[in-house]
Amino acid sequence: MRWSKAFSLLLLPLSFGSVMAQTDTLTIAMVGDVMMGTTYPSQMLPGNEGKDLFKDAASILRTADLTVGNLEGTLCDGGRSTKGSGPNSYSFRTPTSFAPRLKEVGFDYLSMANNHANDFGQEGIESTEQCLREQGILFSGIQGRVESAVVERGGKKIGLCAFGHNSYTLKHTDLEVVGRIVDDLVSRCDLVVVSFHGGAEGRSKSHVPQGGETFLGENRGSLRQLAHFCIDHGADVVYGHGPHVLRAVEVYKGRFIAYSLGNFCTPYNVSLTGISGYAPLLEINISRATGAFLSGKIHPFIQTRGIGPRSDKTGAVIKEMKQLSEADMPQSQARIDTAGNILLK
Repeated sequence: MRWSKAFSLLLLPLSFGSVMAQTDTLTIAMVGDVMMGTTYPSQMLPGNEGKDLFKDAASILRTADLTVGNLEGTLCDGGRSTKGSGPNSYSFRTPTSFAPRLKEVGFDYLSMANNHANDFGQEGIESTEQCLREQGILFSGIQGRVESAVVERGGKKIGLCAFGHNSYTLKHTDLEVVGRIVDDLVSRCDLVVVSFHGGAEGRSKSHVPQGGETFLGENRGSLRQLAHFCIDHGADVVYGHGPHVLRAVEVYKGRFIAYSLGNFCTPYNVSLTGISGYAPLLEINISRATGAFLSGKIHPFIQTRGIGPRSDKTGAVIKEMKQLSEADMPQSQARIDTAGNILLK
């Protein structure tokens, strides 16, 4: 366990559980897409070297036992874009000098299984992996490279893996691959956390449909099936991203699922209009012994172009996630109250 993460357990507010509960639970902070700025096709970077991007959320990200998200793009300083020039084509290239921002706010693991990890080809992938290694941040998700990761917290081994819909990712549409990787982690670890990048994109795609989804001619997965499949194979937490809007959460067989955490820190070249700017940070408590969901909290943020996530004082983010969860997951074993607490029914 990193010293800062271990020490932070002593600083958790008592309102989030007794001292005994803190010993018996593992707290996970999870967010969606993170892309701190880009130098392609032109320079679009926040001021102060990005040091203010996460300031409203930093204390929560640092305090959790485990902090995870999706790295939407590359950390590199050169290379040639692999994307076309059409209106739906974007390439994200964040300078390598911004990598320390991710460590400073407490990220332990970032998914690379998304449709922007290959924006600058092999050079971009290798540079991104090197940057994350230098910061001590675990990652996985690219075919033929790192399939999974394991971190230890309080004597418990936590396995992490990530799946995407692109040809170069470990594909979540291939349940044989998903099952093999999840089964391997379950056999080696005490707890398992699965990330997926999937679903159709846009402000009209906030509901989780029954069955499969397509977008721009691509198979974006059957996400209810995927999430339940992972838990049926022994995963304890499943979190998703990809639609660029938040979606419902569910507790299934006592285990937590977030179907999309939307955009979290994407200050440039990503639409932040309306619900696209909603940036939830979910903090959940699970049993260290069994992985069962105990309780959670939606920390609501809204993004502004060039600024990053800032605290939502309007109540809109919690209201949106509550309504979507009630509409799409009526069978869930948990409910969301008006303050954003996620509670077992």
